[in-house]
Amino acid sequence: MAAYLCPPAVIHGEHPVETSRIVAEVRDRHPDAAWAPRIDGIAASTGIETRGWMLPLETAVAPGDGGGLRAVGIGTAQEALARDGFTQQDVDRVIAALEAIPAPQSVQERTAPAWEAVQSYGERAARGALQIAGLDAADIDCLITSHSTTPALPGLDIALANKLAFRNDVMLLPATQWACVAGTRSLALAADLVAADPDRVVLVVIAEALSTTYQPADDTLESLIVRLLFADTAVAAVVTGRPRRESVLRLDAAWHHTVPDTQDLHCLETRADGTHFVMDRRGPRAVQETVTAMWEWLRVRYQDDPDSWHPDVLLAHPGGTRVLEYMEQTMPDTWPSGLLDYSRDSYTSGNRGGAAVFDILRRAHDAGQKSGSRAVLYAAAPGLTATALEGEWL
Repeated sequence: MAAYLCPPAVIHGEHPVETSRIVAEVRDRHPDAAWAPRIDGIAASTGIETRGWMLPLETAVAPGDGGGLRAVGIGTAQEALARDGFTQQDVDRVIAALEAIPAPQSVQERTAPAWEAVQSYGERAARGALQIAGLDAADIDCLITSHSTTPALPGLDIALANKLAFRNDVMLLPATQWACVAGTRSLALAADLVAADPDRVVLVVIAEALSTTYQPADDTLESLIVRLLFADTAVAAVVTGRPRRESVLRLDAAWHHTVPDTQDLHCLETRADGTHFVMDRRGPRAVQETVTAMWEWLRVRYQDDPDSWHPDVLLAHPGGTRVLEYMEQTMPDTWPSGLLDYSRDSYTSGNRGGAAVFDILRRAHDAGQKSGSRAVLYAAAPGLTATALEGEWL
């Protein structure tokens, strides 16, 4: 396989959103929710005190431009009231009252500014990754992009092609539905591309505005957890088929796994008021199944050296701390402790979705890793599907 990865560029959302502000906003909006008395404990259990968003919290909770009659239209409402015997004066009074009711943002109002931010953050991450790798945009042969939270056509690949000086023959590979697995799966695809042509240079860019799933009107426990978990981040990295002076990690093998009939456990739904991330409490158990399968892949891969081989760092994005705990409980007893420290550190400022593994990798790199240390990268996503890679620090 032998693909070489340069350090990633990581651009965090520049608008800090404290957990205390989210709790106050949700409590004020849903004082009678079944979980309202427990909201402080639920918030504290996430371990997240603040997260960065591409847009301020005020943008997410603001009402839409239209009033309460936006869906049916003023004319239709006037006709209906007149047919029911209302006087014109009463019709005008009712219409005015209904128009004064704040309406939720429309899909366009919610996603349009986020899409602009995703493009801007993605461009900054791409430029940062090129600078880190000591390359120009013209050196890139293939661009892989992912941005699941702001569906758009054309997508981030075309946006970057118009902002950066790529060659006209650059291969564009958009993957807008990878979601949380984008970090590892993009690297696995990049590794396949450079294996086919070692002179090929691949740039991966992932930009996720997960804050678009913050839906003020939702009052379910799952929607509360979504509000508390997600952060916005853009990341990018260069992958080559030959080692460069800037290379920090060699990727040696990739593994993929999909759990059948789990597509409904976690999903992204587009409704009249925007994007909703729907969680199912059965999800973590299904993710655990992918972890067990990954352990088996590593066991078979190193079955000739079962007692001495172990990863020196495990860069994992399984979707939450509950599965991180499961990973620690099920990994071989002979493996050292602390393998997931960088993963846990990343979670303290939010779940970054597809950008998470690159953020975790950057934290491990900045902390310093010994040459020859082994690394395993893992991520799971709605589907449920997972991808892992195994490699060595250079």
